[in-house]
Amino acid sequence: MRAVVQRVSHASVSVPAENHEVSVGAGLLVLAAFEDSDSVADMQWMAKKICALRIFDDENGVMNLSVTAVGGDILCVSQFTLYASTVKGNRPSYVKAAKPEISRPLYGKFCSILEEQLGKPVGRGIFGADMKVSLLNDGPVTIIIDSKIT
Repeated sequence: MRAVVQRVSHASVSVPAENHEVSVGAGLLVLAAFEDSDSVADMQWMAKKICALRIFDDENGVMNLSVTAVGGDILCVSQFTLYASTVKGNRPSYVKAAKPEISRPLYGKFCSILEEQLGKPVGRGIFGADMKVSLLNDGPVTIIIDSKIT
């Protein structure tokens, strides 16, 4: 599993064709991608890591607090393109990304695990839809996490 985590002042995802829009306040935007070998253990590790990342400022202006410590929100959006390989040619290959029939339930499960870790609902996009994501990156702080690389 791979995720890009961005500290945000606010973020939203909309799917105009589905009349779907979700917004969150200060917290994290998580772009999540899955591969065939991902397991519940990968998702649990990732959710715990994301919720415990100390990337929010404390009273001294030092990044020392987690999203849970500051009571922040999380918006999670599926994004298979995080597994793009650009080694050969100019058209990215997505062969490492799990197919929709595998990644769709993984995305749903991951969002549920994030909610358990965060202790409140997590905003979600619509899997496989043409989504429009908007955010105000705070810092900017952007972290890339891969459950297979320690």
